[in-house]
Amino acid sequence: MNGTILCVGRLKEKWQRDGCAEYLKRLSRYGKYEVVAVDDLPAPEKASDAQLKQIVEKEGQALLKHIRPNDRVVALCVVADAPDSVALSRRLTGWSGDGRRNVFVIGGSNGLSDDVLRRADVKLSFSNLTFPHGLMRVILLEQLYRAERIRTGEPYHK
Repeated sequence: MNGTILCVGRLKEKWQRDGCAEYLKRLSRYGKYEVVAVDDLPAPEKASDAQLKQIVEKEGQALLKHIRPNDRVVALCVVADAPDSVALSRRLTGWSGDGRRNVFVIGGSNGLSDDVLRRADVKLSFSNLTFPHGLMRVILLEQLYRAERIRTGEPYHK
């Protein structure tokens, strides 16, 4: 399968960059996976809800510029279906043969814009917990790697 992780913000921590690089290397034997990051916009200290919404909307516009009309967009959200690893693998298997590019979208610290959520074909949750977007990138790549191993019948840790 091929996949694009489209996200807001650059990774600031070395361990996050190293983790992403490691899982991208592991995933390369299963298909073409890439990470595309757009800039996160700074929020003023004590930003109002309106200011935060404006920032999220601008980040959303930047994300949408990287999404093609035929892409399958999977938005990572807290409030969404949360499959286990086997179910995620089955879902990815179903997606792998239709020729569409799979784009997994991770929002910035203030979430995803309504426009991005409306464009999403699928909303996916990894937990009811909130994770920093840099850590979520590593978690997503690890789960994609795990799903590929399950899909190909290779052993994986439960």
